[in-house]
Amino acid sequence: MTKLNELSPSPGSTKNRMRVGRGPGSGKGKTAGRGVKGQKARSGVAVNGFEGGQMPLHMRMPKRGFKNPNAKRFAEVNLWRIEQAIAAGKLDPKQPIDTAALIAAGIVRRAWDGVRLLGTGDLKTKLDITVYGATTSARAAVEAAGGALTVTKPEPAPAEA
Repeated sequence: MTKLNELSPSPGSTKNRMRVGRGPGSGKGKTAGRGVKGQKARSGVAVNGFEGGQMPLHMRMPKRGFKNPNAKRFAEVNLWRIEQAIAAGKLDPKQPIDTAALIAAGIVRRAWDGVRLLGTGDLKTKLDITVYGATTSARAAVEAAGGALTVTKPEPAPAEA
């Protein structure tokens, strides 16, 4: 059995770092692979996207739309996917179904800001399901199958006039 003080990496798995500017024999002496003079030969240079004073490409391109930095991201689940999991025995329809149950069954990989139920597909099983949000068609399908749908999304505060 090897001891802690005898541990070493496998032969050939590690390389020594290149020591630049250590004489002509090293292959990286004098200018250390930076060429000659100029801004890029100096330290502390960041010229990403700079085009020599010409208007950079990212500024010449037209901008479209708006990306909301505060937008919520949802894991979306269709009714047919839940029905498929019940048929495969991954979900128990007699137990309440929530985000944790959907993750455990492998229907959703991660919940992000919540799970949103979509109405694509048929639902034949009676379910008690709790999600962050649901479409009108999904709500109708769950209730038509005799189940109960609980939506945990907070109601927006009324706007003051």
